[in-house]
Amino acid sequence: MGKPTGFIEYKRETPVEAAPLLRISHWKEFSVPMSEDKLQTQGARCMDCGIPFCHTGKLISGMAAGCPVNNLIPEWNDLVYRGLWREALDRLHKTNNFPEFTGRVCPAPCEGSCTVGLKDSPVTIKNIEKSIIDKGFAEGWVVPEPPKVRTGKKVAVVGSGPSGLACAAQLNKAGHSVTVYERADRIGGLLMYGIPNMKLDKKYVQRRVELLATEGVTFVTRTEIGKDISAAQLKEEFDAIVLCGGATKGRDLNIEGRELKGIHLAMEFLAKNTKSLLDSEHQDGQFISAEGKDVIVIGGGDTGTDCVGTSIRHKCKSVLQFELMPKAPETRQANNPWPEWPKVLKVDYGQQEAAALQGDDPRQYQISTKKFVGDENGHVKELHTVLIEWKKDDQGRFVPVEVPGSEKVYPAQLVMLAMGFLGPENTVLDQLGVEKDERSNAKAEYGSFATNVEGVFAAGDMRRGQSLVVWAINEGREAARECDRYLMGASNLP
Repeated sequence: MGKPTGFIEYKRETPVEAAPLLRISHWKEFSVPMSEDKLQTQGARCMDCGIPFCHTGKLISGMAAGCPVNNLIPEWNDLVYRGLWREALDRLHKTNNFPEFTGRVCPAPCEGSCTVGLKDSPVTIKNIEKSIIDKGFAEGWVVPEPPKVRTGKKVAVVGSGPSGLACAAQLNKAGHSVTVYERADRIGGLLMYGIPNMKLDKKYVQRRVELLATEGVTFVTRTEIGKDISAAQLKEEFDAIVLCGGATKGRDLNIEGRELKGIHLAMEFLAKNTKSLLDSEHQDGQFISAEGKDVIVIGGGDTGTDCVGTSIRHKCKSVLQFELMPKAPETRQANNPWPEWPKVLKVDYGQQEAAALQGDDPRQYQISTKKFVGDENGHVKELHTVLIEWKKDDQGRFVPVEVPGSEKVYPAQLVMLAMGFLGPENTVLDQLGVEKDERSNAKAEYGSFATNVEGVFAAGDMRRGQSLVVWAINEGREAARECDRYLMGASNLP
């Protein structure tokens, strides 16, 4: 498992990133690949820890601990350390269909559970994963592998995000004829239109889609199941259906002034930006521009950060990010022990860029927006806010309590709501008669992924609610195995 004393001899090193004031002038990825000798040194830090928690993929205290797709992390770290890159790629592809995606956008819960992280900085697992797959494509090792035999069974996968693509890839490997339906004009779902290009260059998504198509997966775009094709027709034409439509209903903020122009759900802002970038490099004007505007992003997660980074590249006048929760601590607290995900302050690319431009982190903590106020043209011009404290109520639950005298008005001509997602849209679920759980997700047990409707399965955010790309890949793979078992009576899929 790497060099026995490597974690003592070598310090953690991550890729160099382009300076914030340089990278905001373009939409390309901005990390600089590390040299192979440096990567081998980082692989050497993977200690022979006996029981590696990095690849366990468990939920602890409601958060991922270890790798949800159970990547064989110690094995490919050791292979990289020894310079056996081709073998490392084979190990990586055993558990993860798309390491070029997770190596770029996964928050790396594996690193939060790394044993070295108990006393020192964890192994740079995410960067090694990305480097393995990038080298695999560069060397021509990643090639189409269509199945040698077809089963004659037909499966429809609804949705082409990470769970849908993973499910389609696995079912195709099993020999089934797979058709993936996507309502957008490009394949990829969240990977294509939900994540900005500077975090995940769309050429990598398109490259993998083309590879899957060469292997025999059929992709149908601009087709929404339940509208363009009825769910009943789909059920009649296919032997099985796997629903991977995601949790696309954004959480809204229905307060006074919500009807004003200039207030948008985050995904509308991000999706239109990427589409216009890919279609015309923003020459068509078919996007929501932040140029010259005071921008406020309500929501503190990754989507909020993406709105910050995108607004900056539009050349906004200013940008702030409002968070309802308190500022996270700088170090892991006693009530957040290893191998839990470390709940510590994270300064992501968007905050780095805003700080470089404005002189400070754009995040405002424990702040609640009370109302939007517009101008004479019905366009938002300011937000009225109040600070809050989190206090226990009579039932012992923490609730937000307004701080008297803390009211403040912020100028804003563009507001993005990035407060998470409520669940899947209902059209196809209702047409098929799929039962929903108490959170409005498709009801299907983890492990079986079967809904109450014969031959219909559900996976990814559509089943579990808003989650990580790596959990979506996990569910897509496992739902494919259960679908294969349903069709054939048994399955050899992992």
